[in-house]
Amino acid sequence: MSNAERQQQQQPLLIVEDDLSLQKQLKWSLDRFESVVADDVASAVLQFRRHSPAVVTMDLGLPPDADSVSEGFKCLEKLLELDRNAKVIVLTGQNDQDNALRAIRMGAYDFLAKPVDPDVLALTVERAYRLYELQQENRRLQTLQQTDVLGGLVTRDPGMQRICRSIEKVAPSNATVLLLGESGTGKELLAQGVHDASKRKGRFIAINCAAIPETLLESELFGYEKGAFTGASKTTIGKIETANGGTLMLDEIGDLPMSLQAKLLRFLQERTIERLGGRQEIGIDVRIIGATHQDLKRHIAEGRFREDLYYRLAEIVLEIPPLRDRVGDAVLLTHAFLRRFASEQRRPAMSLGEDAIRALETYKWPGNVRELQNLVKRATIMADGSRLSADDLGLAAPAAEEDAELASLDLRAVREKAERQAVVAALARTDGNVARTAEILGVSRPTLYDLMSRLQIK
Repeated sequence: MSNAERQQQQQPLLIVEDDLSLQKQLKWSLDRFESVVADDVASAVLQFRRHSPAVVTMDLGLPPDADSVSEGFKCLEKLLELDRNAKVIVLTGQNDQDNALRAIRMGAYDFLAKPVDPDVLALTVERAYRLYELQQENRRLQTLQQTDVLGGLVTRDPGMQRICRSIEKVAPSNATVLLLGESGTGKELLAQGVHDASKRKGRFIAINCAAIPETLLESELFGYEKGAFTGASKTTIGKIETANGGTLMLDEIGDLPMSLQAKLLRFLQERTIERLGGRQEIGIDVRIIGATHQDLKRHIAEGRFREDLYYRLAEIVLEIPPLRDRVGDAVLLTHAFLRRFASEQRRPAMSLGEDAIRALETYKWPGNVRELQNLVKRATIMADGSRLSADDLGLAAPAAEEDAELASLDLRAVREKAERQAVVAALARTDGNVARTAEILGVSRPTLYDLMSRLQIK
């Protein structure tokens, strides 16, 4: 048996037929699939919800009015409402062309005339499975392409997704962007995303204003001419000039000295610089992205940051939420980091134990994503087994009251906020596996797809 046939055999096939002898005949001719049967609309809907089959074969004549097609069309409509991507193969009488065409218009995949050739039916079912799988893969790839502009950013948090959409909108413009957020939230990754999604051909340059002494920062930014100061043995261009045609990220801009704030403001107004010791104005075309974890408005009130510079930098302001406020992202990111670091360390695939998942969900992450990344990398190197525990991650197991809080992650609450939190947390726990997520939430896979669509969770 081929791999494709084994995969198909594991997938359920729903046969909707009220004639017991035909049920047996169809199951026999399709014995390579895992067939489940139904004999009326109610049982078909029940079996569909329970097994979420990708493919259905269905007779249009169903009880209580088997001589009419009304029940068959009702069944078709209900099944496609549950999963519009399901492939329904309608079985019709020899002289039933009009009803067959009507079924196709309603969304059926194909129709076959009775009596059905078993080989033709099996081939049609196989083709329906292959098409369904190709369409699922295409949707998955489209989702990956939509987030590709931000490279390694992994999130399902609505706030972070809004930031991603804002970056996609602002990237093609020349607007100056100010990124606000705690240390370790991914400000440089987002700045890189702005540059990558723009039309700029130059380089992306990042400089940490807090990591360079004040006496060196000016020459580092603006460059210097030969002989400008002791030790200046040759002309050297600065970071602003190096980024000409591209993007310059000024990280921790809140630590920029007041003297350099005035010079940076002049550059933003004039778009020209003078190197230290030079007298020639040099025109520069560079996009500036500022980033800081500090409260710049408070700095302005205290006289530590220029208000006019702030408004030059704050054409577009994006506030990045801390990891503790991004529901489900800690576990989701852990899965992603595990795959990367296990590959780098040439270790077999690694997974998370239940206590590790609970610990990840309840920890407050003062160091945000950077802290999480370091924990996962260390655990990947040091753990003895392939299934990580909370202890492997260096995290304490959650207390009993925290366990009770996590136990409430189901769909009992009907309000949108509670539904979103439950769905996002469950998706993170299963690393995006829709079937397992649906099982955790206690719903069918089509119902989960509908929930994700309504809540705009990708």
